[in-house]
Amino acid sequence: METRAVLLNGPEDLQLDTLALKAPGADDLVVEISHSGISTGTEKLFWSGRMPPFPGMGYPLVPGYESAGEIVEAGANTGFKVGDTVFVPGADCFDGAYGLFGGATQRLVTTAGRVTRIDAGHGAEGALLALAATARHAMAGLDKAVPELIVGHGVLGRLLARLTVAAGAKPPTVWETDPGRRSGAQGYQVIAPEDDERRDYRAIYDASGNAEILNDLIGRIGKGGEIVLAGFYPSDLSFAFAPAFMKEARLRVAAEWARDDLLAVRSLIESGALSMAGLITHSAPAGDADRAYRTAFGDPACLKMILNWKDAA
Repeated sequence: METRAVLLNGPEDLQLDTLALKAPGADDLVVEISHSGISTGTEKLFWSGRMPPFPGMGYPLVPGYESAGEIVEAGANTGFKVGDTVFVPGADCFDGAYGLFGGATQRLVTTAGRVTRIDAGHGAEGALLALAATARHAMAGLDKAVPELIVGHGVLGRLLARLTVAAGAKPPTVWETDPGRRSGAQGYQVIAPEDDERRDYRAIYDASGNAEILNDLIGRIGKGGEIVLAGFYPSDLSFAFAPAFMKEARLRVAAEWARDDLLAVRSLIESGALSMAGLITHSAPAGDADRAYRTAFGDPACLKMILNWKDAA
């Protein structure tokens, strides 16, 4: 079995190619992907060659961990059936290519435990489930405060803000340096950092991925306040000790989502409590993948680029 897939051969060397797939077994599903998202965090670091050493990394690789599609083959032990629509966070099923992500493909093979049933009516927005789960994971759990300030009004920042509002908490303030990205707020305020005089935030969530911002954020928390690093950072982070000492600052790193996060945000979306509307700003046919990736990583107006895999050539 073969598939058309995005293949990243090295930094900024990307093409659509034909790859062989590993044979499915009784515990596996074959999924025909309809849409896959392009991550401007981790995927951009692989595309640019700036990703620090990471387990399972290497070239050539199939990128993508935000995919939605339809099951076309279901193993006897899977509990799924042909025709089910599912979210897939990538797959390691390719001969001759790393599958650290593996979701930017027309077809893939994956174990049933990795996929999540979704409503077919979500369409392209079904591919955004992992981003929503990432935002939820940063916020959920014991002794975790909801954000009072969110840094960055990209897709992750917007989802953090929407989840805060959905939880019934006080709407957060969101910082955004790009005037073009300050629109689209749903029940919260987006402002430029220089227009914010507050310096007593209890919980600041950084969704910017900017490794240089930590000292500024420490100056914005109240005593004992927490800074949550919700982005992915290509370089080492450092901060001045004395201001952090005086604030008794706390730092927390938000790791990747877990299955409980996926199920929780799926329920919120299906109930209408969490909207995914307005997050996808660009789409392109998979055959135009190279241009699509360059737009996703280089155009500030692009919040989320979606590849359409229907009729991929």
